Amino acid sequence: MRRRLTGFAAITVLALLMPVAGAGARAPSCAAMKAWLGQGGSAGGLLVVDAETGEVACRKVASRRRSLASNMKLFTTSTALARLGPDARIATKVMSDGALDENGVLRGSLYLQGGGDPALGTPAFYERFRGGLGTNLFSLKSQIRSAGIEAVTGRVYADDTLFDRLRGVADSGFGVSPYIGPLSGLAFNSGYSGPGGRSFASDPAKTAAATLARALRAAGVRVPARPALRATPARARRVAVVRSPTVSQLADATNVPSNNFYAETLVKLLGARFGSGGSTAAGAAVVAGFARGLGSGVHAVDGSGLTRSNRASPAQVVALLRAMRASEAGDDFIQSLALTGREGTVASRMDGTAAEGRCRTKTGTLTGVSALSGYCFNRSGRVMAFSILMNGVSNLSQAHDGQDRIAAAVASY
Repeated sequence: MRRRLTGFAAITVLALLMPVAGAGARAPSCAAMKAWLGQGGSAGGLLVVDAETGEVACRKVASRRRSLASNMKLFTTSTALARLGPDARIATKVMSDGALDENGVLRGSLYLQGGGDPALGTPAFYERFRGGLGTNLFSLKSQIRSAGIEAVTGRVYADDTLFDRLRGVADSGFGVSPYIGPLSGLAFNSGYSGPGGRSFASDPAKTAAATLARALRAAGVRVPARPALRATPARARRVAVVRSPTVSQLADATNVPSNNFYAETLVKLLGARFGSGGSTAAGAAVVAGFARGLGSGVHAVDGSGLTRSNRASPAQVVALLRAMRASEAGDDFIQSLALTGREGTVASRMDGTAAEGRCRTKTGTLTGVSALSGYCFNRSGRVMAFSILMNGVSNLSQAHDGQDRIAAAVASY
């Protein structure tokens, strides 16, 4: 995980080092921004406001709801940061239902209990595919040995009951989607069957338990083969625990590369913790309720935005952005968005414009849909919030060009 300056200092330092395109010139007019919006087709909406005062700089059809694509992740990660807390960590536990005798034999079974951590995996996987951010399953091995367990008479069970067993979202008929991977309450290596990331596991929870069992056997702990699925008994006691990166880091890992697997796991976790259960629908209801409480709103169907019926208006997106900026989790939320011209999905966009190095943004792309929303921290000292939602897009390159021109204009105020 990359280390970044915290707070608005990160934006400020980078902004001071960047040249301003057209410095000294007036910002392009709202009429120009509306024209650029049209590059994305006829079904676009736009809102640009001063994030401090709410003063509108430009508006076009800002109250009409449109498909969000990955701008849905703004709603999911803001809810996770606010409800779970930026510094919270998600626990994966090993529990035992048996007694340990004087010879180190556990007369019972071990239960690998999933807590909804999207980052659980092996270093070989997350070092290669997740920039080093991950929760090391193998850390449980040493704790189990330290507990004095040298042999297990029962089995190693995988407990994935925190979530339902629907592997996908509405977009894929709730089956496994190649754009997400299989979802599970005991997620492992982002749903892949091995650290090479070549194919998805048929059951991520069993894959996690089997990996732990192999590691224990390699460490000299005698455990039976063939892990199975079973809920942890109420009488079980904790033997070991490993905790995820912070929710702030998970939000960053969701938004910057636009990670669908992380977003969908987080939304199910929100449903499990604060809703009616560990399902996508329950989590989406929590997200929608959170947005309403901020004076925003969203028709939430999943956490990632892959389902086209996730909808909100530019006005609702901007309301979320303004409310989050003023919240306790605001700094973490803003820092979780990709810095223009520097990282993630906007690493190669807006180079040489007033927006380069000055805006924190979230992109969104589906067939016929393109979106860009976020904040710009301007040399003038103004902080702007904006949302560009384009539906009916036929030429993605033209849509991006129009969005980039608008963002550069926003950064010039």
